[in-house]
Parts: sequence; structure tokens; C-alpha cells
Amino acid sequence: MQISAENVRELREKTGAGIMDCKRALTETDCDVERAITFLREKGLAAAGKKAGRATNEGLVTPYIHSGGKIGVLLEINCETDFVAKTDDFQNMCKDVAMHIAAMNPEYVRREDVPADVIEKEKAIFIAQAKESGKPEKVIDKIAEGKLDKFFKDVCLLEQSNVKSPDSSIQDLVKEAIAKLGENMQVRRFVRFDVSEGEDSTPETEDA
Repeated sequence: MQISAENVRELREKTGAGIMDCKRALTETDCDVERAITFLREKGLAAAGKKAGRATNEGLVTPYIHSGGKIGVLLEINCETDFVAKTDDFQNMCKDVAMHIAAMNPEYVRREDVPADVIEKEKAIFIAQAKESGKPEKVIDKIAEGKLDKFFKDVCLLEQSNVKSPDSSIQDLVKEAIAKLGENMQVRRFVRFDVSEGEDSTPETEDA
């Protein structure tokens, strides 16, 4: 189904939800904007979008130790107030994200954090693969962009499928917490330690 830019823009204006969330809602509702609004509200994503610009100066650094002490994670998620940071809901969300990092080993928080040279290198590989497979020249860039989008979903924490709920992403998990607790939240950074990587390995560190 073709999702028009006009429908996405209309849905964003009415809900404040993100572009990817709007596209997903329209896909799930056969491009019916009113049903898509209901879909977003049920998921808690409409309310979350409207809070996205608020400052997040509080939060928690959450530790998580996995696999008999062989893998460890330190994760910082920010929120607006110390009151929310102390709630069970916020702390449980932080623990779930830290556990996901331990299990799935993302490299970056979000796609905006991926260095330009890494993106260019990956895109060049995808273009070369498409040419090697004999794809028509006119579709090669589109194929490369599609593979690049999948690359982001593989390496960026917020776009990865939630290990505890594969039908949703980590971004969805955060947005559900935003909608429930009524504050903006941002995954700021994480570091993941794995003793199997050896003494020459450097822990993964991300900073939004």
C-alpha cells in the first residue's frame, strides 16, 4: 500500500507522533487517518509525540549484569523530574532496555548517531551488491536505501525489535512509558561490557 506524504503530514499534525509511527499506523489502518489516530492513541504514541520537546534533566543510570557476570551494561535514560525517575514504572522500563542491550548488542542509540563515513561505507557495499546481482541501474539506489534502513534497524538501539516483545521496538517501549507517566524521556547513552571480547576490545559507548 502506498502511504502518501500528505497523509503522514496530516496525521503528525493531529497527533504529534513521529514519522515512522505515523507510517506504521497508516499501514495498519489501510490509510484511514481517523482510525490511525485511534491506533496511535491506543499505543500511547500520540501523547508521547507532543512531549518530545520538553527538557529532560533528571533520570537514572541503570546497571544490568547478565550471563553469570560475563556481560554488563550501564544505561542512562533521562526524564523531566526526579519524582518520575523514582517510580517503579520508569525503573522497570530502564531495566528492560538495559537487558535488551545486553542481549542484542546495539552499536548506537539512534540512526542520527551513526557516523557519516560508516553510512557511506555501508551504502557503497549495498550498491556494489545490487550491481553484482544484475539489478537495473534505475532501482539500485532504492535497493541500497532499503538495505541501509534495515542496517539502522539492526545496529540502532531505538529501532531494534524489543527482545521481550518482538512486534514492537525499543522506541515504542520508551514512548509507552512517556504516555503512561506523562513526561518526556530520552535514552542518552549506554556502555556494554563483554569479557569474551578480550583485553584489546573497547566497550561500546553511545552518547545522544
